[in-house]
Amino acid sequence: MSDKQVQKAGNNAQQLQAEIINITNVSGIDEKRAREIFNEMYDIARKDFTQDAYQCANDRVAKFEEAFMPKMLKVEGALQKFSDPSFQFLITEAHKTAAATEREADYDLLSELLLHRVKKDKDRKVRVGIKKAIEIVDQVDDDALCALTVAYTVERLFPATGSIIQGLNVLENVFSKLCYTNLCKGREWLDHLEILDAVRLTQFSSLKKLDLFYAEQLDGYVCVGIKKESENYQKALSLLNSGNLPRELLCDHELLEGYVRLPVINKKQICSLKLVNRQMISEKLVDQFIETSNEQNSILEQIYDLYDKNEEQKKIVTDNFALEWKKRETLNLLLKWWNEIPMAFDITAVGTVLAHANAQRCDSSIPPLE
Repeated sequence: MSDKQVQKAGNNAQQLQAEIINITNVSGIDEKRAREIFNEMYDIARKDFTQDAYQCANDRVAKFEEAFMPKMLKVEGALQKFSDPSFQFLITEAHKTAAATEREADYDLLSELLLHRVKKDKDRKVRVGIKKAIEIVDQVDDDALCALTVAYTVERLFPATGSIIQGLNVLENVFSKLCYTNLCKGREWLDHLEILDAVRLTQFSSLKKLDLFYAEQLDGYVCVGIKKESENYQKALSLLNSGNLPRELLCDHELLEGYVRLPVINKKQICSLKLVNRQMISEKLVDQFIETSNEQNSILEQIYDLYDKNEEQKKIVTDNFALEWKKRETLNLLLKWWNEIPMAFDITAVGTVLAHANAQRCDSSIPPLE
């Protein structure tokens, strides 16, 4: 377009010439702006402190920022939450808690809680739990938090591998990271968590013993299976053949010699089994994972139902499972601790998000909160 602009107007009319203005609307927040908002929210939180507390609070919030911002940068779309007023209010609450705590692990914990808020933005029940959890981070005792995290993980995290030995090794690895301090004894830690609304105590009932709990949850491990060369074994082979399934799915039972079992932790896991197809591609051996069909899953469930129900053999498997469990130092300590907890309790929504955030702080491989 030419720079010259011509306007015509009638008599007594006022002429105004307007330049063409290009307006670029910048939507989205980059790291620089996110950090600015972070500090603007701190300016609001800092109004609740006297000037005497500024230096101490500034140092603690700076450490919180160092823990928090790198985590946010790794999550796609997380920076956009800084424009959400409700998220800004939550950051202000997190600032107050960070300024109030001298425990450096709390800065990571607050960061994980805010990340949960980003990922579970649409779930109001979870949002309420996260808000209250942020408010009590500086109040919860470290030993009690560790015990809460371990108890939460016991009830919700199980190995995915069908191998019994590998599965126990997975549990040992996870709990060795979560048991970062001595686990609490007695009931004082439970009273402390109840006051903070992280658990609800059940006065007149007790927890199921840990060995019995895992024997039920991992009944694909603690099963008798099928005796080799038996009639049921031949039936199982025939079923595998009818479903075009490999015979290798009947693996040797690691806890009972002469028996086989399917490589699953329980019957429910059958639907998540995947078959491996190995092919040579560009002179490299590549594994391709294929999901089993509904018909194949039905066949595998029929094989599971062929497992021997002999009580004597079941006791041998259970005893061998207990021996394998106790061979692992952390799992053995966990067994003794759990079985001495004096009463049953339920973990609340507040305790759930707090425990899960702490678990992910200790072990980043733990899956996101569902």
